[in-house]
Amino acid sequence: MRRLLSGNEAIAEGALAAGCNFFAGYPITPSSEIMHYMARELPKRGGVFIQAEDELAAVNMVIGASLAGAKAMTATSGPGFSLMQEGIGYAVMVEAPIIVVNVMRVGPATGQATKPAQGDIMQARWGRHGDQYLVSLAPSTPQESFELTIEAFNIAEELRVPVMLLIDEFIAHGREIVVSKRIAAKYRRTVMGEGEEPFNSMNPKIAPPLPELGSGKYLLITGSTHDGRGYRDVHNFETHFNLVRRLKDKVVLNLDKLFMYEVHGDEEPDVLFISYGSTARSAKEAVNILRSRGVKAKLIRLKTLWPIDIELIKRLGGNPRAVIVPEQNLGQLIIDVERIYNPFEHRVMGYNKVGGGIPIYSSELVEEALKVLSCGG
Repeated sequence: MRRLLSGNEAIAEGALAAGCNFFAGYPITPSSEIMHYMARELPKRGGVFIQAEDELAAVNMVIGASLAGAKAMTATSGPGFSLMQEGIGYAVMVEAPIIVVNVMRVGPATGQATKPAQGDIMQARWGRHGDQYLVSLAPSTPQESFELTIEAFNIAEELRVPVMLLIDEFIAHGREIVVSKRIAAKYRRTVMGEGEEPFNSMNPKIAPPLPELGSGKYLLITGSTHDGRGYRDVHNFETHFNLVRRLKDKVVLNLDKLFMYEVHGDEEPDVLFISYGSTARSAKEAVNILRSRGVKAKLIRLKTLWPIDIELIKRLGGNPRAVIVPEQNLGQLIIDVERIYNPFEHRVMGYNKVGGGIPIYSSELVEEALKVLSCGG
């Protein structure tokens, strides 16, 4: 089916296509259209919609629904995302597969509520206390918003991990043709077999089985340190170390499946752009313009913002004279890029703009690239 959808609407349609049957949220600009869409469509399809009293309640409702067997999602923006962090950390610890959509806007605090930004990248990754790992995805178009929402549900269910879906207001409210179709669930809850434990797995790449609450299995759920059966064991070094190491391993050891990207441009570029979200669209156009002028240029567009395959990016990027990281913030992804490309061997720089709803234009990136290359970088 071909329809003209905004990014927010495409996310809601992707969730429904993935089998989402529970949504709890609280209205906040610029994500509210997702909630409105789910409020209208979920009850028609036998699902449950709840407008919570605030974002803290919303994320915890989603966790409870997920553990009870639902495919559950919430959506918010900057201030609401901050309020959800404790709940997301709890979801990591109890291994609840949930989807949290963050339609990024200008901050900090209330900031510019109706303007786009990309300032929540590091918060999505490290916003909780303690050692914890999850997955962050970043669509660049409404079409990809639909597709990556489905992928987010698949990842969450397979690995029993929260998945963050990050878009900015440009994508959220921009309308494009989206080809959508109902897709059968790729992963389903596994039944706990004899001798298996709901919080332990012999294979560190595989999440343990998740029996649904009320299914007859004896299931203990706690955010405190717990053993494989779910029993609290808050003073034992080995129990906690093995638990958090396993929570990390099931994410990082699946890097080959989780890290998604797109490459555009020359194989061995003089200038390499690394970007994501709506900003990557400008970077792609900049690459086209530079190549038309005889400059070897390349874009690596990240669909997965965490975990990142540093070695693969280095192989894909080659040996450029300059690396430019355009972002609608003061510099967040560039921290990872500087781990990939040594600033002493390459010119690594950010191109940053945030506030007022002004995008990073392709012409600006072309000018920046030509300036850097002319300086002998």
